[in-house]
Amino acid sequence: MRGRIRNKLGEIVIDQNVIALYAGMTAVECFGIVGMAAVSMKDGLVKLLKRESLTHGINVVIHEDHMSVDFHVIVAYGVSICAVADNLIENVKYKVEEFTGMEVDKINIYVEGVRVID
Repeated sequence: MRGRIRNKLGEIVIDQNVIALYAGMTAVECFGIVGMAAVSMKDGLVKLLKRESLTHGINVVIHEDHMSVDFHVIVAYGVSICAVADNLIENVKYKVEEFTGMEVDKINIYVEGVRVID
């Protein structure tokens, strides 16, 4: 599905993969986030995604004029997951709304693993 914004001059169409990539780049800039995670359904393994594959750990669902975003993340060892999640939600909500002009009504964060950062 694509995000559509209509105004008096015409229509703007934004693909959900573009929104997912932008949200992913915003997320990995947040303190405490190591990266996005991909979960293998058949064996339950969690894999840290490379920067080129950020969109695999993010699911964007677009409704009429708003959207919801799901993140599957790996967090750094020793950080407060609550503080990292609050920071992620605040940053992504602000930046994605500014980028798209659409409201983000829900952000779900699934912590799939913890990694030690060197």
